[in-house]
Amino acid sequence: VTHWHSPKFHAYFPTANSYPAIVADMLSGAIACIGFTWIASPACTELEVAMMDWLGKMLDLPSDFLASSGGKGGGVIQGTASESTLVALLGAKAKKLQEVKAEHPEWDEHTIIGKLVGYCSDQAHSSVERAGLLGGIKLRSVKSENNRLRGDALEKAIEKDLADGLIPFYAVVTLGTTNSCAFDRLDECGEVGNKHNVWIHVDAAYAGSAFICPEYRHYMKGMERADSFNFNPHKWMLVNFDCSAMWLKDPSWVVNAFNVDPLYLKHDMQGSAPDYRHWQIPLGRRFRALKLWFVLRLYGVENLQAHIRRHCNFAKQFGDLCVADSRFELAAEVNMGLVCFRLKGNNERNEALLKRINGRGNIHMVPAKINDVYFLR
Repeated sequence: VTHWHSPKFHAYFPTANSYPAIVADMLSGAIACIGFTWIASPACTELEVAMMDWLGKMLDLPSDFLASSGGKGGGVIQGTASESTLVALLGAKAKKLQEVKAEHPEWDEHTIIGKLVGYCSDQAHSSVERAGLLGGIKLRSVKSENNRLRGDALEKAIEKDLADGLIPFYAVVTLGTTNSCAFDRLDECGEVGNKHNVWIHVDAAYAGSAFICPEYRHYMKGMERADSFNFNPHKWMLVNFDCSAMWLKDPSWVVNAFNVDPLYLKHDMQGSAPDYRHWQIPLGRRFRALKLWFVLRLYGVENLQAHIRRHCNFAKQFGDLCVADSRFELAAEVNMGLVCFRLKGNNERNEALLKRINGRGNIHMVPAKINDVYFLR
């Protein structure tokens, strides 16, 4: 077993865990409901609606995303951020298909889908590219500036595709990239997306947990322009895997895209409470809201904030040690709990260093590469 919770595990991303979350997972297993509809277990649905609102308020999300605002918006717990990216893409695809059909009734669906194009930064996670493959559409990788996607680069890509007769419909803005925890300019990209009627999905898989701390919320500037937002409490917020929080401003596009309604799944309360099977790819779902409820009730916001700040301080401390040592250099700015560092010199030296570190079986790390510069993260 690779022990993801070992203090010596520094690979991939941190994975959250806590006693309350484990107990909640055990309870979820014991209750064993499969909450695909409200009637299948009302508490499973209703606690999730409430928890996604609690969590949204902790992040200070715009009220348009919250069920309690009385609008269309609401949250759902997905399995992973990769699922959320795909679900948002399929919702955006359904929305654009309807709009284009209204404008061009003579075009068939196959013609429209062939023209659709989506966008992401060259620093976006590989799951974004995979969502394009699974969704059957073209995804354009846009060159980042200082590892961040800027609005003018996105606008140029969109305008070029419009000139070529393509139909821009979806863009992923990453807050906290995998390689270096860089933050795309949501304020700029959101404005461009709104102008061109492009669905903006915000992927904050790792860094989103830190937005419970007010000092990190400036990275969320422009969130009111987004259509969907996702982060993983199971990465950094003491909730164990799987618990990926996703909010949609208008879930009806996803619901309509996924809606298959056989008689055996119908019930008398349809329409008055969400049936989460329409918000996700699988039909069945576990009682994951219990994990959020236990963790939020037993730790409280202040303790969760202290947990995040402590990790960010560890990273700053390690970054300072790298800068103070003449043999090392930072490969990127220290953001959140991630430090990207390397030995001064060529890539081969750093590859050899990583091989030695991992070869001892004591510490586990993974590398990354930006602009052909290899570093340890």
